[in-house]
Amino acid sequence: MKIAILDDYQNVALELADWNSLPEECEVEVFTEHFTGSNVVKERLRDFEVIVAMRERTPFCRGILAGLPGLKLLITTGMRNASIDLAAANELGILVCGTGGRGFATAELAWGLILALTRHIPLEDSVTRRGQWQTTIGTELMNKTLGIVGLGNLGSRMAIIAISMITVLTSAVVTMFALVCFDMMPINAQTITRP
Repeated sequence: MKIAILDDYQNVALELADWNSLPEECEVEVFTEHFTGSNVVKERLRDFEVIVAMRERTPFCRGILAGLPGLKLLITTGMRNASIDLAAANELGILVCGTGGRGFATAELAWGLILALTRHIPLEDSVTRRGQWQTTIGTELMNKTLGIVGLGNLGSRMAIIAISMITVLTSAVVTMFALVCFDMMPINAQTITRP
């Protein structure tokens, strides 16, 4: 059985799963370069029975699916993939499955973008590399309001990260307040006692 892993730009797919647990007759081939054009996709993948697609990087429309006569299983990373024609796959007898995930990667990237924008991180990185230092003043997030439109999968994860950040901050602030105001000395991370 021939298995294709597509669009693995970072060349990490073989490290992220136990591919050795597959039967011996399975041959896994990783493609790190993106295939451009439906004819190229059909030509390169014609002999594969299983294709693992990385998110929406390669579309699988009816024309491409019909041009892959040996395809039995199409797997996508994540549980949704708007670039797979599910109706066509079903009509052609191709099983489409998705993988689970931890679910916080996109929300964490969104937080990274928020911090990058408010603190001008890309610009400041660029000017520092050119020998300059602190050319802008970033916006502090303290006492700002976070607006989240919708609490679906992504919105709820954004809120969870925000709440966990507040919880950690509050815990640290309370600990420092106790140390300063009550002349307390920390013994370890769990215990704070009066000297």
